[in-house]
Amino acid sequence: MKNKKSIVLLLLICIGLTFTSCVSRKDFMPYQNVESLATEAPNQFETVFQPDDMLSIVVSAANPIIAEPYNVYGTVVTTLDSGVGQRQQHTYLVDEEGYIDFPILGRIHVAGKTKSEVHAYLQKEVSKDINNPIINIRITNFKVTVHGEVNRAGVHTVGSERITLPEAIALSGDMTIYGNRQKILVMREENGIRKHNYVDLTNANFMNSDFYYLKQNDIVFVEQNNVRKNSAAVGPNISTMFSAVSLLVSIVTLAIRINN
Repeated sequence: MKNKKSIVLLLLICIGLTFTSCVSRKDFMPYQNVESLATEAPNQFETVFQPDDMLSIVVSAANPIIAEPYNVYGTVVTTLDSGVGQRQQHTYLVDEEGYIDFPILGRIHVAGKTKSEVHAYLQKEVSKDINNPIINIRITNFKVTVHGEVNRAGVHTVGSERITLPEAIALSGDMTIYGNRQKILVMREENGIRKHNYVDLTNANFMNSDFYYLKQNDIVFVEQNNVRKNSAAVGPNISTMFSAVSLLVSIVTLAIRINN
């Protein structure tokens, strides 16, 4: 009887160790304590231009002819046989010093300025020649990079110039089961200064941080959780561990029957 109790106790210990090795809900579930957040988002996102941005700037007016000097077009041949081409809007590269070369107005410094600031400047200057001009500005190469423990790592081009960290991870096929949701690294460069921050998706307060909205050229890295790290360090993975436990249960059950 004493041996039987010892075997049962050993079995319970093994099962307990198995369950304690599993990831807890606190480590896994995102947006915890979301009910404590304010109903209005405190952080307002706005695009800030930086070197190497490609800008599309279109000036429109009631009379298209008077707006043409402020727009630069190139001609692209679509078919070699017919030679038929189409007009393509010119894009402006923000150089290393933060300038673009704009028709009529010349060199304009845009790096470090928001879209609304550049828009206001152009609106003021162009209005000297055109009544009530319409100016449209957008970044054509807005992109973010996501890699690490995600299902589809890659570079994502964003047409809207507005993307959140969860949206970027979703574009990458979401995190794998080995992704550490409490430690996601976001790296960015602003005004020539590199900065980084770790984001905890399990804490809903991350939606109030400066890294909730990603900026152009941000890099997101999803770290491995402890299950993956331990698996890589000591050898057996989760499926192997459960197979071993199942085998142990069978052996203990057989031993109990033999003692009976």
